[in-house]
Amino acid sequence: MYRSLLHLFFIFSLVITVLGVAVPREADEIEVDSEVLEKRLQVSGTHSGDMTFYDVGLGACGWTDSDSELVAAVSHIMFDQFPGYKGGNPNKNPVCGKHAKITYKGKSVTVKIVDRCPGCATGDLDLSPSAFSKLANKDVGRLHGAKWTFQ
Repeated sequence: MYRSLLHLFFIFSLVITVLGVAVPREADEIEVDSEVLEKRLQVSGTHSGDMTFYDVGLGACGWTDSDSELVAAVSHIMFDQFPGYKGGNPNKNPVCGKHAKITYKGKSVTVKIVDRCPGCATGDLDLSPSAFSKLANKDVGRLHGAKWTFQ
């Protein structure tokens, strides 16, 4: 029996080594190279995605905003993996308060990032109704292929 357990342990160790599986001790001990993350997330440069709008209120950044303000929520992917954000308190995320200039079919608007969009893909933004209205009629509902950059 001892020999079988030793054999299983050896095989398990070999599989872990071959697959390169690393088990972190604790989440806060994982260090992320923000330069690599920025390239992976394309934080700098031009983003492309869908624009939608939502009822603004208390956002993930900890501020209460209104539908009349030019504000937006970035995708949960961008929010959660933004360079410099170590998890925990979302109010301390460096993306909070950044401005983004959005362009769509010759129109543009600059918004302040105040929230996290759980249903958005990486390049998408969820806008306040007033910000969306600067780009198109709200009856459209979703703008495909809008371009935006952090300012």
